[in-house]
Amino acid sequence: MTGLVEHGQLFIGGELTDPQGREVIEVISPHTEEVIGRVPHASAADVDRAVVAARRAFDEGPWPRTSLAERIEVVTRIKDGIAARHEEIARVVSSQNGSPYSWSVLAQALGAVMVWDTAIGVAREYAYEEKRDGVLGPILVRREPVGVVAAVIPWNVPQFVAAAKLAPALLTGCTVVLKPSPEAPLDAYVLGEIAREAGLPEGVLSILPADREVSEYLVGHPGVDKVSFTGSVAAGRRVMEVAARNLTRVTLELGGKSAAVVLPDAEVEPVVEGLVPAAWMNNGQACVAQTRILLPRSRYDEFAEALAAAASALVVGDPLDPATQVGPLVAERQQRRSLDYVRLGQEEGAKVLAGGGRPAGLDRGWYVEPTLFGDVGNGMRIAREEIFGPVICLLPYDDESDAVKIANDSDYGLSGSVWTTDTRRGIDVARRIRTGTYSVNTFSLDMLGPFGGYKNSGIGREFGPEGYAEYLEHKTIHLPAGWEG
Repeated sequence: MTGLVEHGQLFIGGELTDPQGREVIEVISPHTEEVIGRVPHASAADVDRAVVAARRAFDEGPWPRTSLAERIEVVTRIKDGIAARHEEIARVVSSQNGSPYSWSVLAQALGAVMVWDTAIGVAREYAYEEKRDGVLGPILVRREPVGVVAAVIPWNVPQFVAAAKLAPALLTGCTVVLKPSPEAPLDAYVLGEIAREAGLPEGVLSILPADREVSEYLVGHPGVDKVSFTGSVAAGRRVMEVAARNLTRVTLELGGKSAAVVLPDAEVEPVVEGLVPAAWMNNGQACVAQTRILLPRSRYDEFAEALAAAASALVVGDPLDPATQVGPLVAERQQRRSLDYVRLGQEEGAKVLAGGGRPAGLDRGWYVEPTLFGDVGNGMRIAREEIFGPVICLLPYDDESDAVKIANDSDYGLSGSVWTTDTRRGIDVARRIRTGTYSVNTFSLDMLGPFGGYKNSGIGREFGPEGYAEYLEHKTIHLPAGWEG
């Protein structure tokens, strides 16, 4: 992305319209610290307009009443439009949030395409209506769209998370008000353009970049039937509190402090090859990042040395350089937060094995070296709190039971992995960890499997039939005895 990108209008109900307010969001490059874009800051009045448009489109418009085949046609055009412009989208996202371009192509853009495509497949196979033999007679069980959805997305993987919410919402027949973060609103304009060209009817989709105050107004709006939120635990609690006033349904995908358990029989090379990208993905700004790596005491030094060497070898630099593996953090506050945790970890008695400061030669930009702490106790704050930066902890354990205990001793339960030469043993460990997704000898996120968290990592699920169902209401129709239709 080159030059200053400016948008003077908001995407409301499928059309670009003038905002009600005069506030502007300035998008800052995390690499240059310079302004790279400006967009209108949506106001409460803009939220009212968007919700009214979505309400009318759902209650009176054609979208919920079109056939599934027709909705799939439109959504397929959205998916194809994103695929055709995936390199452009990847550049925009990397410019906004510092994601390495190579990672943005695969995860931010093509990953989003995969989410859309998988949701289309789920929609085709889903049972929207079924007849059952009830206790008192035949019944018909229907699944119907939940209504107007407020989809609030974060800055770290904006297109991927938008797809996780928009695809099932649109396919089920819902209408949506999408709220991008103020740090990463530019790619949402590309998405809006693609959606309009795909032929979404009037009112079905609005996109409103805004801060937390306006987000809270949207979440608490009486015209909204469901909120789907991805973000921090603190923000998720507030979303749930505000939505509860109207008994609005919520899906919350929140933070993580995921544990990767390396068993004593694991081989060093595949562990390093698998865990380094899983730990430092997206500059450490990923809720599923493997931020706690549990190592057996019997082989602790061997694994720690290899992981430290790999962390030190990661290429840090301009996110738009294809060679970059770790880019800058999204904002100065995130850089400061990570460096504060580095200081705190040292004060707590942990040992810096790699990184620990700003990268040499990168005095401009919000950079933090890929940092690896050794000798971390699970009671330390660096092991318990989500840092959301490139700071990873190594924790020693005594035996398998101790490893499982440490992995489960967390307020979070979103992701995790186990590494071993014995896959059956790995599956047994996976069954014992209280977390929403888990990987054995790999790190993966499959769009056909339900994704979400235990404990403070969230409520509800995204992806697969389970995530699709989050956008549907269940209705029971009681039928007369003997009816065989």
